[in-house]
Amino acid sequence: MKKLILTLTILAAAFTFTSAQVLPSFQLGIKGGVNLSKLNYSGSTFNSSNRAGYLGGLWARVGALGFNFQPELYLTAKNVEISDNGTSVKAKFTSLDVPLLFGGKVGAFGFGGRFYTGPLVSFAINKDNSLGNAFGNATSFNYKDQNFAWVFGAGVDIKNISIDLRYEAGLTKQTFGDSHTRVSLFNLSLAVPLIKI
Repeated sequence: MKKLILTLTILAAAFTFTSAQVLPSFQLGIKGGVNLSKLNYSGSTFNSSNRAGYLGGLWARVGALGFNFQPELYLTAKNVEISDNGTSVKAKFTSLDVPLLFGGKVGAFGFGGRFYTGPLVSFAINKDNSLGNAFGNATSFNYKDQNFAWVFGAGVDIKNISIDLRYEAGLTKQTFGDSHTRVSLFNLSLAVPLIKI
């Protein structure tokens, strides 16, 4: 009798685990978080430091066989500070970001880990530059209206809460005076599903 109960328990656990990984699923939810933006220069005397911004929007996840596709749409504010010999320039821009992420998931019983990667397109909707006096009008930060990045990230699911940490590597070159730079950032977000099928 004990062997039968043990066998049934193992089979039930195995079925639950495999159904969590194999059966198709769909989720739609909201997310919010913070980001740290940084400009990466090549061959420039300028330095930039990380500055905090925010993000908020929608996400969807379609998965089966342990893999998933996760498109997102969110508004994000990116702040950067550029310094040269003690003079600082601050730039703030708001964009609508659309990442298309592909990845995998492991876990069961409402707990699991995810990893993903994919392209991101960013549409600038507001650009605000505040220039230091030493730079005058000769130097300006020109954040393009459409930008591309590549995303690498991982997440943890705890019941109905998802926590994600990701890195967005900027691919589009931005112009700052005579220099070129790429905007890269880290973001940490919290997401909850509104619909689960």
